[in-house]
Amino acid sequence: MNENNSIHRVELSRGDLLSVENPARYVGGEWGEVIKSEMLRQLREEGTTSYLRFALCFPDIYEIAMSNLAMKILYKILNDIDGVACERAFSPWKDMDRLMRDKALPLFTLETRSPLNDFDVLGFSLQYEMCFTNVFQMLDLSGISFRASERSESDPIVVAGGPVVYNIEPIAEVFDLVFLGEGEEVLAEFMDLMKIYKASARTNEPMSKASLLKEASKLEGVYVPSYYSMDYNTDGTIKSIDTLVEWAPKSVRKRIISNLDCVDFPTNPVVPHTKIVHDRAYLELFRGCSRGCRFCQAGYVYRPVREKSIETLCGQGYELEAATGYDEIGVLSLSTSDYSSLPEFLDIMVEPFADRHTSLSLPSLRLDSFSLELMEKVSGTRKTGLTFAPEAGTQRLRDVINKGITEEDIMSSLELAFAGGWQRVKLYFMLGLPTETMEDVLGIAQIARRVEKLFFEVANREGLKRRKPEIVVSTSMFIPKPFTPFQWEAQDTIESLRDKQKVLAEALKSRNIKYSWHDLKTSVWEALLARGDRRLLDVLTDGYRQGLYFDAWDDCFRYEDWLRVLESHGLSLDFFGARSRGEEEILPWDHIDIGVRKSYLFHERAMAYQEKTTAPCHGGCRACGAAEYNTGVCHA
Repeated sequence: MNENNSIHRVELSRGDLLSVENPARYVGGEWGEVIKSEMLRQLREEGTTSYLRFALCFPDIYEIAMSNLAMKILYKILNDIDGVACERAFSPWKDMDRLMRDKALPLFTLETRSPLNDFDVLGFSLQYEMCFTNVFQMLDLSGISFRASERSESDPIVVAGGPVVYNIEPIAEVFDLVFLGEGEEVLAEFMDLMKIYKASARTNEPMSKASLLKEASKLEGVYVPSYYSMDYNTDGTIKSIDTLVEWAPKSVRKRIISNLDCVDFPTNPVVPHTKIVHDRAYLELFRGCSRGCRFCQAGYVYRPVREKSIETLCGQGYELEAATGYDEIGVLSLSTSDYSSLPEFLDIMVEPFADRHTSLSLPSLRLDSFSLELMEKVSGTRKTGLTFAPEAGTQRLRDVINKGITEEDIMSSLELAFAGGWQRVKLYFMLGLPTETMEDVLGIAQIARRVEKLFFEVANREGLKRRKPEIVVSTSMFIPKPFTPFQWEAQDTIESLRDKQKVLAEALKSRNIKYSWHDLKTSVWEALLARGDRRLLDVLTDGYRQGLYFDAWDDCFRYEDWLRVLESHGLSLDFFGARSRGEEEILPWDHIDIGVRKSYLFHERAMAYQEKTTAPCHGGCRACGAAEYNTGVCHA
């Protein structure tokens, strides 16, 4: 914690900025950024202890971070709290990383160019496992110890949240505490505790960090890793997960927002002055998903489904357009077409937006609810590509994963699209799904061939004979994720998947079909991180010290080097990935409660092996346990 309240500024010369790729990543000054100048002035001149500085950290580059809606939400929530100034910090790309190390410059925030170790709290937003080592990069450049146990009372409180923290164990000991679930309410409650903690620093009885963590652990959704330890069997499996203090709960329950109409949403977000990955504004339709695809972690950890009202969405949409100047607004959810009032929402929004040449984009559409009328509403005269995710090549395997669509859903939707003028389509599939056979793999090619044939049939019928389809088939590798019915499954081997890719590539040869695939080695390493435990922290820190970070970037990921580091610690890749778990085995995340009962995951796993589907939640509650959260109470 910054006890002297001094405000430092890291100085970068014009020459420094011109020597790196895309200097706009590091200069700040964007439209919509928040700088609490008066608060910072008082900190500087009066040394007050009543104010808090929070560095919101994203362990990847600016263009990725600024495309993330969670960053925008948390930035607003924190800066709306009296006495709290939130600033942003990101991983510097390798050229800036080298420059900072050469010149001994600490990592800094964009708003005031303050070093991270001047802040009271560093909050990491963790969106994917492959960014774990970039947390070390950001701490290292700030002169902050990696392990919470090695930091002093004067160091910042280091916290984390985001979708991957449901199994944070590989780097759990980095953080003083972890926020499980949705952060809008619990962050505000934690800031109240931080104000007490900081104000006590100049009293006769200052509050210790240990006391702060004890009080924070009483908040629903707060996990304190230092309160837990893992004991191991001789075969490397977990023998027990033990609490080390009497007040630590046996199971830590996630936090959710029951009523999304009652929490603030960023309608005046920071607008980057350089191009980012997803360069548009966003509206959030709802959280959760009722479908229950058995491979999908998000579909389970974000339960139950909670929708925003049309009135709230429309108001936020108009404010976003006016405040940002974007001419495209993305409508986000896990399954957009499942929003119960989607047609009414579009009827209200599309016409006024179209008059001002602002478009709505609808990702995450399902094949069984595709509507030409719906697409015409949001696309106008532009016929950009359509993306669908059948996931598996045969009906048998789609039933195993509970995808809930048929091949006729696929063909009828694409027939409508082709007749409506679309000619580009991308189809996503997974290889290595549980129970997959080569027949399922070849089924992917059969679907693509049927789509190609269908296009020409529609073109002939509609008098569009000169047009040609652009069909992209993309495959990724199945990764068993925590809190899914497939969390116990073995991951397919690289050798097996290479054979499947080769067979599929041969079967897909056509001038109208392009086949692309995700790198297998990164998927294998991601599975290790997703299902790993605390023994991986030494592996990850050693790898970072050897220059292994930015693992989410294909040109930076060094698989063979990681294997050497892993093996030097007496651990194997197969133990974490290509190994099925028994249903009695203790899993590294068994002390975390997402609201969905483990017995329900067992049931869904059994249904998968029986090749039976489970109907979506919106057709009636499936008694998974998550409905207990859905009180509908407004906490505003």
